[in-house]
Amino acid sequence: MPVCQTCQLIKKRDEGTAPLWDSIYRTSYWDVVHSYNTALPGWTVLVCQRHIAAIDEMTEEEAIDLGLLMRRVSIILKEITGCAKTYVIQFAEHPDHPHVHFHLVPRMSDQPDDYKSTRIFNYLGVDEQERVGEEDMNRIANQLRARLTEMASQTE
Repeated sequence: MPVCQTCQLIKKRDEGTAPLWDSIYRTSYWDVVHSYNTALPGWTVLVCQRHIAAIDEMTEEEAIDLGLLMRRVSIILKEITGCAKTYVIQFAEHPDHPHVHFHLVPRMSDQPDDYKSTRIFNYLGVDEQERVGEEDMNRIANQLRARLTEMASQTE
């Protein structure tokens, strides 16, 4: 089996060598990151910290933590991007990323029809010059981190 690139990215987060946009926030079970190959600002990914290939492999604790994190990130993405809603997508089918991760994608109110629903993936895997720049990803990362930290402290 090829090396799971998601696990390699988690290792960089564990070591503290991941860039800000790829190490936004950590819970006990999940990492929050900005997608590196998207043209859509705020395309966020929640990554399970341990390697699992399917949702049914999650523990109860991981599932509960995921639900709370999805809600919080969706609230913050609305604040940051002004999106109408967020899409939640999970496949874990890419040969390089056979690791459970959830895409939380801002869907803007003025988004073209050919970029809505499953066609949202037209924003992903784009050429480098079309991608959200590192400065913008880091700005979004800082906003997400600050608000997630604030929300977590309010529930402690």
